[in-house]
Amino acid sequence: MSHIVDDELVDEQRALGERLQRLRTERKWSLTELAEESGVSRAMINRVERGVSSPTATILGRLSGAFGLTVSQLLDEALDPEVPRGTDPDTARGVQRGATADSWTDPETGYRRRPVSSAAFPADVTEVRLPAGREVAYPASAYAFLRHCIWVVDGVLEVVAGGDATRLGPGDRIELGEPADVVYRNPGEEPARYVVVVVRAP
Repeated sequence: MSHIVDDELVDEQRALGERLQRLRTERKWSLTELAEESGVSRAMINRVERGVSSPTATILGRLSGAFGLTVSQLLDEALDPEVPRGTDPDTARGVQRGATADSWTDPETGYRRRPVSSAAFPADVTEVRLPAGREVAYPASAYAFLRHCIWVVDGVLEVVAGGDATRLGPGDRIELGEPADVVYRNPGEEPARYVVVVVRAP
């Protein structure tokens, strides 16, 4: 079983690396130029592109900001997904079954992202699980062109935006203002589950 999981992880790393390299090539950026734009070292970018290293959530945030993409868009290979068609309720148009939904896990913290919306949907909706006692940080560049709302489903989440901390419980939500460095922290003893909704600013 663990061998299958390892193989899946390697495939995910390879796919992300290929996508990152393709995006960089489309912009005619060298490794050095992407490193300067993102604040991520050339060595790390090179390892990610070769599929030998899995980036942390913070690194993904920096890279997505450099490309003007959301983190979900950077992770999503299927920018024009095929939507099931037909009259069978099990293959209804626009349905994504939970058992088949892709997810990405930060190798450093266990933070897990699962897309709720497709890449073709106007809003970027993501379910996140953050283990107890863990935190992840995203730079302001990851939010430079976005409006951002966070809704907590389970557990306790502390959101530190621009140095100001707000503690949220189940049912609470927060809409972030001007782009700022953001830290998501779980001070509780149970995993926190929350939904992030991102749209491009008008």
